[in-house]
Amino acid sequence: MHYDVFNGDADGIIALLQLRLADPKQSQLITGVKRDIKLLNHVMTAGDATSVTVLDISMEKNTAPLQQLLDQEVSVFYCDHHRTGDIPLSPHLETLINLDSEICTGLLINQKLKGKFVAWAIAAAFGDNLHQRAQSMAKNEGLSQEDTDFLCELGTLINYNGYGATLDDLHIPPGTLFQQLLNYPTPFMLREDPESPYYRLRKGYAHDHSCITAIEPLTANTACRVFELPCEAWARRISGVFSNELANQSPELAHAVLTLNENQRDYTVSVRAPLNNRTGADEICCQFVTGGGRKAAAGINALPLDEKARFIDVLTRYYQQN
Repeated sequence: MHYDVFNGDADGIIALLQLRLADPKQSQLITGVKRDIKLLNHVMTAGDATSVTVLDISMEKNTAPLQQLLDQEVSVFYCDHHRTGDIPLSPHLETLINLDSEICTGLLINQKLKGKFVAWAIAAAFGDNLHQRAQSMAKNEGLSQEDTDFLCELGTLINYNGYGATLDDLHIPPGTLFQQLLNYPTPFMLREDPESPYYRLRKGYAHDHSCITAIEPLTANTACRVFELPCEAWARRISGVFSNELANQSPELAHAVLTLNENQRDYTVSVRAPLNNRTGADEICCQFVTGGGRKAAAGINALPLDEKARFIDVLTRYYQQN
């Protein structure tokens, strides 16, 4: 049995989409909401894997099950741009990893496939908030501004769909969305099909985005801005894309969005480093028990209420000094 294991955001979905458009394969899909990254445990629990493709989830958070798979001589292809920890040495492991802040998994797969599905890769870059890189690629491909703007919107929508505490928060489960998108070898086909998932996600995004227009920052200083969202499904869905939007609005500042979790005891936190200094988000979040991510964008799954002030202080001090 082959397993495709991938993050439920735009980068993970579109990375796999490119691979399976190029190399169709019967596989068992393992994915979840964006914050659900300890996914290799599900493969170990199934116990029938002969080969595994892993896309856009931190190796550092999946070290133990990865080593178990390799010890069982299961072939693993691992492509990612998050923190790795120590990469195992094994003849059964093939890696394509780049931690540069201007790269994402969809772009790494695009390189592997020599640009075969570059329009999809551009959408992945937009979804991962690599706007300058995506714009440059679109220009090199000779895309019109209309087509470029569509890829930007599409990447944003697919990314938006991955945010939530559970699959019930999402408009479309990521595995289902991936299977739906397989019917569109080029992303522009989505625009021409009124029944495509693009239109469903667009409607949901418009509703959720209207809810944040009046929200003021909890903290605003010369280093960062911090916003707090309520415990609502719309807030959980919009939090990550809202963080990206804030970063694009004020590229000199760091940003954090805290969304109150349903237990009323902690927050889910999205952190974006300044676009003018895309580093440090992972270092900040890893100072908290459930934190992780990459240099430009990271998060904390459960920040206790009584650690909010410390988090804001850590965020502020880091970017005041860097």
